[in-house]
Amino acid sequence: MNTSLFELFKIGIGPSSSHTVGPMRAANRFARSLEENGLLERVTRVRVELFGSLALTGMGHGTDRGILLGLLGKQPDQVDPAAIQGVVDGIRQTETIALLERKLVIFRHEDLVWNKSSLLPGHSNGMRFVALGAGNETLDIREYYSVGGGFVREEGQSDSADAKAPVPYPFRSAADMLELGEKHHLQIHELMLANEETWRSADEIAQGIARIWRAMQDCVARGMVTEGELPGGLQVQRRAPGIARRLVSAEFQQSPRLDGDPALRVVTQAFADPLQAVDWLNVWAIATNEENAAGSRVVTAPTNGAAGIIPSVAHYYLRFFPGTAEGIERYFLAAAAIGVLYKENASISGAEVGCQGEVGVACSMAAGGLVSALGGTNEQIEHAAEIAMEHNLGMTCDPVGGLVQIPCIERNAFGAVKAVNAARMAMQETTEHKVSLDQVIKTMYQTGLDMQTRYKETSLGGLALNVIEC
Repeated sequence: MNTSLFELFKIGIGPSSSHTVGPMRAANRFARSLEENGLLERVTRVRVELFGSLALTGMGHGTDRGILLGLLGKQPDQVDPAAIQGVVDGIRQTETIALLERKLVIFRHEDLVWNKSSLLPGHSNGMRFVALGAGNETLDIREYYSVGGGFVREEGQSDSADAKAPVPYPFRSAADMLELGEKHHLQIHELMLANEETWRSADEIAQGIARIWRAMQDCVARGMVTEGELPGGLQVQRRAPGIARRLVSAEFQQSPRLDGDPALRVVTQAFADPLQAVDWLNVWAIATNEENAAGSRVVTAPTNGAAGIIPSVAHYYLRFFPGTAEGIERYFLAAAAIGVLYKENASISGAEVGCQGEVGVACSMAAGGLVSALGGTNEQIEHAAEIAMEHNLGMTCDPVGGLVQIPCIERNAFGAVKAVNAARMAMQETTEHKVSLDQVIKTMYQTGLDMQTRYKETSLGGLALNVIEC
């Protein structure tokens, strides 16, 4: 195990973790490498080439903005979303950029190249950065891959290059995780917490989870009141505020009266919508992903494209159960343990395995996390995570117009509902289930590799093609 909860859940900006956050981090890393190698002051011009999925859908996913912000030295969790457009406009107008906000160099429109018909060997989300000197000589050239969820890998380096201190309960599979839990009499969230404590203190972990949850809550709150049209040209109107108003109004009308005829209270309660929880799951997820589509502050969970599922299910736990802060901590720890299995054994990149690697993984994480929050067993957590992914297998990533809007926003709402249903099914089960989480993770990855490229975040197939034709 080499992945932390705080790598799966990262505060950043929309609309995409792999196409906005990842490129920003790669550009930042390149600029800092120039400084570290004593080359920064010699650079007079920078050239960036984007390949594969980054080139095909990068404009709609904000890749160009991410690159520019990263070269400036900005970090995804620190940049002010409201200031981004002005910064980007200034760079484009002057055709210059200040690397790390210190060294002014040339950066023209043609210096950002979109190679839509070619790939770098390591991943569909490839980037090449070139630093040029006064005589147009190449000072440095580096290639990076945005491998999903904001994770970045440099060409020639493996994931082990960022290896951490070994953890007390290492697991490479769900079977390992269950075996460790049984052997040491620990719940999955306790295993994950003990492993996290290898890298940071218990207080830092608790504060970090609280910070992530607060950022998710803030995102939902903004999304439920912000009206208007989403950027990008599809003329998609925000729906979360209207849905939220109708839900609040309906709840007010259905609330039992505290005085008057007792019979009236019974009648009022009888007309309460039995599927009201589904409506709330929908609005929390939609609010989050509308904020993501607008380029606002959002938390990868484990990606931006799937950012609405885990906060929606957490809100569900607190609203419809006697939820506690301790339960929320269990939720995130168990969800992260499930996420680690996908990150280290398969993929969380839509450009590599389709949307099953984003919404499918988030749904699986949320289902397992909810069971943990509700006090379920390790076996029920594993079962819930398996059910959730089993019914997301084969899901394509086909964003209309290269934007993280259609079908992405609604898909998060459906993912949240599926996660809750998977958790409920697992906690009702009394017999051994036939398909293991390890088997479904392997199947997901194999399915993604078999999937045609046009269905993997290229906007060349599926809804992305047919909606435009219609």
